[in-house]
Amino acid sequence: MAKPTKQRLLEQGMAMLLRHGYHDLGITALLDATGIPKGSFYHYFESKEDFCLQAIDLYMQAVHAGLDQCLGDESVRSLARVRRFFELSEQKYRGEGYLGCLLGGLGQELSGVGEVFRRKVEWCFSEIAHRIAACLEEAVQQGDLPVGTDTQAMAELLVNCWEGAALRSRLRRDPAPLRDMLDFYFLSAAALMKE
Repeated sequence: MAKPTKQRLLEQGMAMLLRHGYHDLGITALLDATGIPKGSFYHYFESKEDFCLQAIDLYMQAVHAGLDQCLGDESVRSLARVRRFFELSEQKYRGEGYLGCLLGGLGQELSGVGEVFRRKVEWCFSEIAHRIAACLEEAVQQGDLPVGTDTQAMAELLVNCWEGAALRSRLRRDPAPLRDMLDFYFLSAAALMKE
């Protein structure tokens, strides 16, 4: 069964945004890639900005599905669940040629240009960190992190480090920065229990 027109535009657009960025995304190129007439684009989207914001929403649906899958698996200890989410993200990046995170790419490109994009991308990162912090709080309850750990700060640090490593992986087209960052972060988290 064929996907709805709007879904096809958004999915193709996400891939093109990841590869080329917002400024180099041509609506004509998007329409040519999907075989959809121009009028259909403006039926679903008010503007290129509206399209990009909706693409971010679709991207976040996938991120939340990944968080649900990994963080919701209570058969696994909390720290391992958090790490698993990022390992699956790295696998996704590999399938895309290590182009990195759509949020990170758009945030770097557009945060100085448009307040709407800056706020949207920051909100997305905050949502991810909030979900991770809740799982890290479970790690405190399980005795895998010390009582009194600032789990929100730990989650923010993890997201920040991941985004930096994603940029380096994109530049190198190599997963090593992502893997090295995860190893360092989780070894440091384990060391907190030995202090």
